[in-house]
Amino acid sequence: MQNSHSPTKRGLSKPHITTLILLAGLSALGMNLHLPSLPSMSEYFQVEYRVMQLSVPLYLAGNAAVQIFVGPISDQMGRRPVLLTSMALFLVATLGCIFATSAEVFLLFRVAQTVVAATMVLSRAAVRDMYDTNEAASMIGYVTMGMAVVPMIGPAIGGFLDQWMGWTANFWLLFAMGALTLTITYFDFGETAHKSGKTLSAQFAEYPELLMSPRFWGYSLASGLASGSFFAYLGGGPFLGTEIYGLSTAQLGVYFSAPAVGYFLGNFLSGRYSTRIGINHMVLWGCIINGAGVLTSMLIAMAGADTVWTFFGLMCFVGLGNGMAIPNATAGAISVRPHLAGTAAGLSGAIMIGAGAGLSAYAGLLLSPGSTAVPLLLLMFATAVLGLVAILLVVLREKQLDS
Repeated sequence: MQNSHSPTKRGLSKPHITTLILLAGLSALGMNLHLPSLPSMSEYFQVEYRVMQLSVPLYLAGNAAVQIFVGPISDQMGRRPVLLTSMALFLVATLGCIFATSAEVFLLFRVAQTVVAATMVLSRAAVRDMYDTNEAASMIGYVTMGMAVVPMIGPAIGGFLDQWMGWTANFWLLFAMGALTLTITYFDFGETAHKSGKTLSAQFAEYPELLMSPRFWGYSLASGLASGSFFAYLGGGPFLGTEIYGLSTAQLGVYFSAPAVGYFLGNFLSGRYSTRIGINHMVLWGCIINGAGVLTSMLIAMAGADTVWTFFGLMCFVGLGNGMAIPNATAGAISVRPHLAGTAAGLSGAIMIGAGAGLSAYAGLLLSPGSTAVPLLLLMFATAVLGLVAILLVVLREKQLDS
């Protein structure tokens, strides 16, 4: 009898879910592990905080760019070679960050690290290769639930590593995790997709088919705008934690992980109930919970009653809402045109991360010495409301198609 790793009758391979979790988690770890180190990195490179804070939006922007191209390339070449190449390049870029001699060189290699975005896109595309829409949403929920452990403990580990051995320890950990994931993927991940047989130009020529789909845009924007609250938090949270709430880097790492606690639960709910409830309702409730958490925090901050506990504690609801919305909206986006699963996963991810890059950078600009939490929370609430509008338009569109 064949095990889950052996080739199927179609000549394809079914990687273990642990491998998919590691692949999805590697990109997330690269995004937030070093966040508590930003103040000490600013001091090390002798630049302003806002210069080092660019390591977040630049990483997100690079992620978005990579995701636009990696989908069609993997549809044409297969998932496996693209995954292995991207991880090898990530290891080289991580060494560049470690040995950077200036903030500019660091940021250059930081952008180069974003090639690892392929792992997040293709772990989801591989799920869609193997399962149908609602089951794919459930499996993506489980994959991203496992992935949520990474950002949940990442900043906490990063904060302690920074205090113990300095900021470069964070990037040595990234290098070790990248090498481990590359090794496991090499032996476990055969191939989940038939090569399209089309040229790359033909693959990219299929983008208009996706871009002309209102439902693809609705799902992608619902995912991008719901997660926009979290990305704005990534851009402004470290400043608020250190400058307003007076946290050390180790304390900031612990508090900063609050949304990931909710995200873990939200992904568990997605894995458990998406097949039963349906993806649209899961996205809708996710957007509502996300917005309610931010609104509550904003009203408390406007009243001048916010504390480190209210600000970071209510971020759990942002994570919970995102954990319900993102896996289901992603499954919806990549199922609108099943034959373009890799392309759709990349383009949808690029829309989500691209919006996140802009919001993260803007959040960093909003905050300056003497700021309160209100400007950041206003930005987060606006994106949460727009995410809710996007999924409501998808529901309306599907009713039109059914009538």
